Amino acid sequence: MARSKQTQGACAYCGRALTRSGMARHLGGCEKRKEAIAAADRKPGEAMPLLHLQVHSAWGGDHWLHLEVNGSATLKQLDSYLRAIWLECCGHMSEFSSSGSRGERVGMSRKVAQAFHPGVELTHVYDFGTSSVTLLKAVAAREGRATTMHPIALMARNATPTYPCQECGGAATHLCHECGYEEQPGTLCEEHARVHPHEEYGEPVLLVNSPRTGMCGYDGPAEPPY
Repeated sequence: MARSKQTQGACAYCGRALTRSGMARHLGGCEKRKEAIAAADRKPGEAMPLLHLQVHSAWGGDHWLHLEVNGSATLKQLDSYLRAIWLECCGHMSEFSSSGSRGERVGMSRKVAQAFHPGVELTHVYDFGTSSVTLLKAVAAREGRATTMHPIALMARNATPTYPCQECGGAATHLCHECGYEEQPGTLCEEHARVHPHEEYGEPVLLVNSPRTGMCGYDGPAEPPY
């Protein structure tokens, strides 16, 4: 697939559009986020550790998330979130492992606060045949009350990447597997997807906001689970 321009996404608190790395810096000082945190901290209940995780596809990085995760949540809950938002297709197995040369497996029952602290990165693999590989890095931590009722809050997500149609250069809406295997971009606009020859690998699939687009049985749409 042809590579898109560096993707941006909107801050869930103030709406500002930034790239993945720019968003990591912005969220640390976003005034609207500070207001949301202050409002949450005024509510009754115990403070808890909360981790800011920067998440992105290991291949290309067009798809990314910024999450705030309750430290008491398990990696199994984080795995379920990743499956829901951009991975699940056929119930494949998955696992977390430590990054680096050894890459030791990290159990799904591990608490997020035990597995992460600022600077720590884990690798997540979904499907050990046609694998989707995701990198998760803790960029910050805080003690306080969560801003939502859910164990994982979506703070920012990339906007859907844009690709040119390989036939006309217009905005692509579909992906042709056969062209991809023949080392062509494979991205097609709606008109050319209708008339494009498909001798093998079936009809073109819709391009959706997920790093698993075009892989295995994934058909989206990739929507936030909360």
